[in-house]
Amino acid sequence: MAKRGKNYRAALAKVDRDKLYELQDACGLVKETSYSKMESSVDLAVNLGVDPRHADQNIRGAIPLPHGLGKKVRIVVFAKGEKATEISDLGLEFVGGDDLAKKISDGWLDFDQVIATPDMMGAVGRLGKVLGPRGLMPNPKLGTVTFDVAAAVSELRAGRAEYRVDKAGIIHASVGRVSFSAEHLNDNIKAVIDALVKAKPSTAKGTYLKKICISATMGPGVRVDPAPFKN
Repeated sequence: MAKRGKNYRAALAKVDRDKLYELQDACGLVKETSYSKMESSVDLAVNLGVDPRHADQNIRGAIPLPHGLGKKVRIVVFAKGEKATEISDLGLEFVGGDDLAKKISDGWLDFDQVIATPDMMGAVGRLGKVLGPRGLMPNPKLGTVTFDVAAAVSELRAGRAEYRVDKAGIIHASVGRVSFSAEHLNDNIKAVIDALVKAKPSTAKGTYLKKICISATMGPGVRVDPAPFKN
């Protein structure tokens, strides 16, 4: 195991690894144990009692956060004709069709989110090997394949958490920045967990919310008591 730096060890010493913290307390502790000189993100990890090999348990979605993500989101849109003209005043980084597809296939990836109108998915589909591994592929379940581009742009700019269960049954989501107050982090995290509870598949057996952990970038994980969310 790699040796941890002194800053990490000092932060870790403040965390009781055997304790399940109340969410509000955990948010305060994550802020306290963040030592990065950069503006750190706060990340949520939830171990769910699901089997992602079953399609109905492959949980994926997005939820607007009450207090956003605290960062600017660079958005590109695949659209053409009247729809491209209609959204020209939204101040988007790039709007296009085949020209945009070629720009991306040539290596341009200076953006954070991709929205596409349904009639442009043919062009977008050819970029699957580029956008897919980066989690940038537009998806109707995430509201990023839509003719209502203005609404989608508004939601992305306001800040939302996107989540998708991995092979181990764990959800990872960014829920804010360490500069947020503990109360705002608490609200954002509750919104995500509430969405996960609502998304529980009827076929999932046993304990659904197994473990919850939050952490700042490079900081130690703080375990959260899942009991208050189970009902």
